[in-house]
Amino acid sequence: MRRSPLLIWRLFFIPLLFWPAFASASAAERDYRALSEEITKKGLTQNYAYNVLGRLTQIGPRLAGSPGAAAAVELMRQEMTDLGLDNVRLEPTIVGRWVRGEIEEARLISSRLGTLPLSICALGGSVATPEGGVRAQVLEVKSFRELRASGDKAKGRIIFFNRPMDPTRVNSFQAYGEAVEQRTLGAAEAAKAGGVAALVRSLNFGESDLPHTGMMGYSPETVRLPAAAISTRGADLLSRSLQSDPELSVYFKTSCANLSPVTSFNVSGEIPGTEAPDEIVLLGAHLDSWDLGQGAHDDGAGCAQVIEALRLLRSAGLRPKRTLRGVLFMDEEFGGTGGRDYARAESRQGERHVAALESDRGGFSPVGLGVGGGETVVSRVKAWQPFLFPLGISWIAPGGGGVDIGPLSTSGTVLMEIVPEAQRYFDAHHSSQDVLAAVHPRELELGAIVMAVLGFLLAEEGV
Repeated sequence: MRRSPLLIWRLFFIPLLFWPAFASASAAERDYRALSEEITKKGLTQNYAYNVLGRLTQIGPRLAGSPGAAAAVELMRQEMTDLGLDNVRLEPTIVGRWVRGEIEEARLISSRLGTLPLSICALGGSVATPEGGVRAQVLEVKSFRELRASGDKAKGRIIFFNRPMDPTRVNSFQAYGEAVEQRTLGAAEAAKAGGVAALVRSLNFGESDLPHTGMMGYSPETVRLPAAAISTRGADLLSRSLQSDPELSVYFKTSCANLSPVTSFNVSGEIPGTEAPDEIVLLGAHLDSWDLGQGAHDDGAGCAQVIEALRLLRSAGLRPKRTLRGVLFMDEEFGGTGGRDYARAESRQGERHVAALESDRGGFSPVGLGVGGGETVVSRVKAWQPFLFPLGISWIAPGGGGVDIGPLSTSGTVLMEIVPEAQRYFDAHHSSQDVLAAVHPRELELGAIVMAVLGFLLAEEGV
């Protein structure tokens, strides 16, 4: 086969461009490159993270305070023990408890259009409807400002928040952040306006019959109204129907309930440091999930990556200078008590958390890192990009943090996060689609390898 001049140039001359940099690299840099390559080969051959995720998702949903969450705690404790991690322990945290109930039904009722079913699910933390359900005319709004400007039109109506995630946002998490307030605060705003219930458009880009749940809250100053998410396809149907028949009504009924809090646990295990064992580099994810699917991407994937990162390093016989600790937090979805209780636990006395790296954006291919701590820290981490670039990390930028590791920031901990490709994430997020089959083994494993390599660098070099 005859090679083109361009191919010959690529084969023989491009490597020469990089040779001086490699030849002048320190022994430590060459060791880190070799370590990254060794871990990558082992991880992508064994795909152990997917095995862990398979065992975790077999439990089913892991809503905080549920039997599933309790089973997940024990499973992950045993997993860490079996891997030979040190100081495997459970740390208690008090969690809220909410149950969905068996009844979730809704329908559109119109003298012009007839009666049409709507796909809904109760929002986490919502009170149930009255036993006979709620039936009322509907006021559609796209924002709280529009609702507040509606005056008496809102009184006695079901407030229908129909603001879609902005499809022009390339960053899907930005689109989510801009739209999520209607889910978290919609019921409280509806109550202030005199409404009788809240229906909220599900937060995902696609057209789907599957509703997406998530946490919501109430104001102590207003009555607690029942709140439910409506699927994007149902939201579009309701919006079109209101144009044809502004006098139509919606009926919906739920049987969810808030129960008394219970004690659950964060799960942790570690590879102790050889020189500074009280200086901690934390690898974190959250163990609880919503109850419609299996919590595979959110955040079973992160839990599997934490376990796999520690397994890869331990199996390679690596003992860094600082302690590498994996923590699987409880209650991220329903209140964040696990992260707060971890940060203020008595066992933190005498410890210094140098950095905390979190995975809570799904198990898709890693593409970047968000790094806190200012320009100096970001520049230091960027110097390690040659070891991370082959794994898909194409950018390192200011950012980082999350509900679980956020409370550590007050003690000076540098917060970081793995950022995967996220265009498909909200198809599954908080829905019945968040199952093991939605996660690709190699994509998941690459995130675990990134966590292992970066975690070791942080524990060895500091920030």
